[in-house]
Amino acid sequence: MTTSPAETLTYFQSKLRHETDPSDVYAAQKAGDAFVLVDVRNREAWDQGHAQGALHMPYREIATRAPQEIPTDTPVVVYCWSPGCNGGARGAVEFARLGYTVREMIGGYEYWAREGMPVDAASGPLPRVFDPLVMPVRAEA
Repeated sequence: MTTSPAETLTYFQSKLRHETDPSDVYAAQKAGDAFVLVDVRNREAWDQGHAQGALHMPYREIATRAPQEIPTDTPVVVYCWSPGCNGGARGAVEFARLGYTVREMIGGYEYWAREGMPVDAASGPLPRVFDPLVMPVRAEA
């Protein structure tokens, strides 16, 4: 089965409007872009480690908490554990139902951490680790 180049273009343009990745989210944080990064996992997962600067709001709590905590005109980026977790998509659905502009951070917390982005835990900041399987790592001079 094949699709036309126009169908393919439409698909990938739509995908990019609804997804982002850890490096783009981190760059947007550093640039001071206005958005809220939301970790939709449970408390145990959050306490173990989460993207620095994220707000913890499990996807089951979004319908009740989001309208009280996040203005509806604020863009939202959601994430879950990893590419194998659909919690981010569940969270995105909940935010969209409430009228938010929302994107899912593909790769989730796993790739945020593996790419060496800043990570916090309940105990405080965790060491930054750069995984050579997902990005180039330069030897320290």
